[in-house]
Amino acid sequence: MDAQKKFGIGIVGTGMAVTPHVRALKDLGDTIAVRGVFSRNKANREAFAQEHGFDAVESYEALLGDETIDAILLLTPPNARLELVKAAAKAGKHILMEKPVERTTAVATEIVEICEQAGVISGVIFQFRFREGSLAARELMESGKAGRLASAALVVPWWRSADYYKEPGRGTFAQDGGGVLLTQAIHALDLMLSLTGQAASVQAVAGTSILHEIEVEDFVGAGLQFANGALGSIMATTTAFPGDQEYLLLNCEKASLKLSGAVLSVNWHDGRVETIGKETTTGAGDDRMAFPHDWHRAQIADFVAAVQSGGTPVSTGRTALLAHRLIDAILASSRDGVRVNVAQD
Repeated sequence: MDAQKKFGIGIVGTGMAVTPHVRALKDLGDTIAVRGVFSRNKANREAFAQEHGFDAVESYEALLGDETIDAILLLTPPNARLELVKAAAKAGKHILMEKPVERTTAVATEIVEICEQAGVISGVIFQFRFREGSLAARELMESGKAGRLASAALVVPWWRSADYYKEPGRGTFAQDGGGVLLTQAIHALDLMLSLTGQAASVQAVAGTSILHEIEVEDFVGAGLQFANGALGSIMATTTAFPGDQEYLLLNCEKASLKLSGAVLSVNWHDGRVETIGKETTTGAGDDRMAFPHDWHRAQIADFVAAVQSGGTPVSTGRTALLAHRLIDAILASSRDGVRVNVAQD
């Protein structure tokens, strides 16, 4: 493909989260071109650009003014998001951003509405949706082959050491906005909700264990009911040394599905057993980037295809709000000691 006809992307942010994105973009180099990279730290952005063969730009405005850039890949921490989105939307750039949308649901909603009002597509990186097992589970649930959902259980037994939380801003409301729910388990929560539908109400306990000196929660246990009447439970923590892969159980009328990391196991009521996907690491332990970039590649390709066709990506800013609202309800339930209704779309 002619280089000028490739889909143009500008990268904002060159921290640890950029690694799987860069690998994915290089895989997609036949159809997507990185037109520029910006980070507030000049030395970092220039070193990053040189390492990967990209062009470093002197300002965010330079990216937005580049007519060959169709979308911004926003990889900043969530506390540095709102003004960047406003400017990108005003410039007519589509936006693919790292999770979470923002630290609070109120501002996250504002960001989504800014994009919608400007007519630009917003996507949020929830790469768990693009695992082979996840895609197969989605087909079974959406097609009705598994039957109606009876119950669900999500377990996220991850580990983050005290050293992880020594990084500037980690474990604070000011930068992260929350703990294990908003920063780690949100990927699994989004995947769960994409398969179960919205949660209706929740009763929960959340807190900080003796293992971490942080402002935010590192353990959550919750019971919930979904809008479709199914029942469920959630356990998420960063206290489970050395960290194990997350798993999701979906118990339906015709089969029970278990998504364990990237692998789907299906136990049909008629005796059939199916296994889909391959075992892989998921970033559950201290090496939080220990996972393949294939899922990022699939999500970026899905986002670009949606922009080019005028369609809707699998994961949007609007769908991301479902996980934000569930997290709010879980924390409110724990704080007040009561069952809390989850805000609906």
